[in-house]
Amino acid sequence: MKLLALDSSGLVASVALVEDDNLIAEYTIQYKKTHSQTLLPMLDEIKKMVELDLSTVDAIAVAAGPGSFTGLRIGSATAKGLALALEKPIVPVPTVDGLAYQMYGTDALVCPIMDARRSQVYTGIYEFVYENNSYDMRVICQQCAVAFDEIAEQLNGLGRKVVFLGDGVPVFRERMSEVMKVPYTLAPAHCNRQSAACIGALGSILYAQGKIESGVEHAPEYLRLSQAERERAEAQQKE
Repeated sequence: MKLLALDSSGLVASVALVEDDNLIAEYTIQYKKTHSQTLLPMLDEIKKMVELDLSTVDAIAVAAGPGSFTGLRIGSATAKGLALALEKPIVPVPTVDGLAYQMYGTDALVCPIMDARRSQVYTGIYEFVYENNSYDMRVICQQCAVAFDEIAEQLNGLGRKVVFLGDGVPVFRERMSEVMKVPYTLAPAHCNRQSAACIGALGSILYAQGKIESGVEHAPEYLRLSQAERERAEAQQKE
């Protein structure tokens, strides 16, 4: 099985090709360019480097949200265009789940935190359970948008060590030291941000479970209203 994977849900733009249990190629960048400038050129570079015939891809895996509203739209539009042109299904991978999968095999609780602005984070809580010679990622708290103190309180109540990762870490690092009552650590640079390779690996599992949709059906999962929608609602309430 061959999956093309895309992630533009945050600061990172990432494209990968995963075939069975092998990562064939990955192109990841976090720099001062918009995803509309990087995603398709990165895909084209992978296509040329590995001589990829896009028609041989079985599905398109994409980080489906939450995340940056603009980034999600770019990733989803790219995935939809490819899926419709190639007549292939889309595997929507929850963004926070994909981040958590970076920590495959850890004995700590995994808590990705993405900066959602307005003092909130996109987050969730996960653990890896060893069964039948592999690790199964279990969801303890599904991805959500909450204040950091709220997820910290839940983690403290679970009484286990925690590993944090994501672009929310530098934003809330000082607050962590103030409110965390259980031991915690921060993921290192090579695995603390989004990765299309993880989206592809987790997408392969979801694909095998039949969790796919058509290009027509696919839409990002934002989890909350955009700033423009919030401002409009606030204006209507004042009126």
